[in-house]
Amino acid sequence: MANDPTTLILTSLADGPKHGYALQQDIEAFAGVTLGPGTLYGAISRLEQQQLIEATDNAGRRRPYKLTETGAEALQTTLDEMAAILGAGRKRLSATPRVALVGARA
Repeated sequence: MANDPTTLILTSLADGPKHGYALQQDIEAFAGVTLGPGTLYGAISRLEQQQLIEATDNAGRRRPYKLTETGAEALQTTLDEMAAILGAGRKRLSATPRVALVGARA
């Protein structure tokens, strides 16, 4: 989920409109994930079809996109699901003895 292009793009657009290259740079900065052009623009196209994002006024050659209300709701749902999984994982890890590292000496 965390590396899902849809989630990454919606998260990037949550703080304002961006064009494709700016999306790519922002995602690399906050998630450490590099989306190739095919993955990025394919996801943008799907997100537009699902009405989760929309193009804003054209800024020359660049085409900025913004989050729609439906997109913000979808992102919130995804983040809530991720938070529940994160909480469960942390709780389970803290209740389980740590696995010994391979090759570690006692």
